[in-house]
Amino acid sequence: MTEAQRVAVVTGANRGLGRAIAQGIAKTGTHVVVTARTEEAAVRAAGELAAEGLPASGHQLDISDPASVARTMADVGHQYGRLDILVNNAGIAIDRGQAAASADFEKVRATLDTNILGTWRCCTAAIPEMRKNRYGRIVNVTSHMGTFGEMGIGSVSYRVSKVGVNALTCILAVELKDDDILVNAASPGKVDTRLAYGKATLTPEQAADTFVWLATLPSDGPTGGIFFQRKRLDW
Repeated sequence: MTEAQRVAVVTGANRGLGRAIAQGIAKTGTHVVVTARTEEAAVRAAGELAAEGLPASGHQLDISDPASVARTMADVGHQYGRLDILVNNAGIAIDRGQAAASADFEKVRATLDTNILGTWRCCTAAIPEMRKNRYGRIVNVTSHMGTFGEMGIGSVSYRVSKVGVNALTCILAVELKDDDILVNAASPGKVDTRLAYGKATLTPEQAADTFVWLATLPSDGPTGGIFFQRKRLDW
């Protein structure tokens, strides 16, 4: 890679939406670090992108493990001399149909630890690397289920976790506005992945377009926005 080439980290990028996002960002000429919970999955997915002539490498990352998060962001900064883009895509949805009044708190704990705390960990570990070059783009994957207008029965911990991601996005956007670090979140809609439960309306490639756009925004781009297919959400 060249000295001026931007570097992106995409979490949960070995399949589905994350892989499509990584592919889309790599097509802009950005070197993408493909991450997955196992080294094998990360390296395999990165190899597939490299076989397409795209700049990519793999790195193990478990966002629920603080040591793994810290190690990954430090390794990227050390190896490439910069970390410019972070797309927080990794997440879980394990409580479909569950009501708040009868919650399984083991599932609640696991969901919050992964979806909100995992995203938060990745942000705090990446921000110091971004500050070194006074440039950063953080894009968090959220959901329409985390908007106040869509609150309803079922998937309670998933909904709560995405409300937290939205709040974190807005707070970080304000905190980092003077560091040339833009922070946004986007809902991909119902995408054909394992989380769609057969109700998908978009392919991962179609949904990835919004995330690639946000990850490569110019300096005067939107900050603190929650987007659904490039339309700002009223949440």
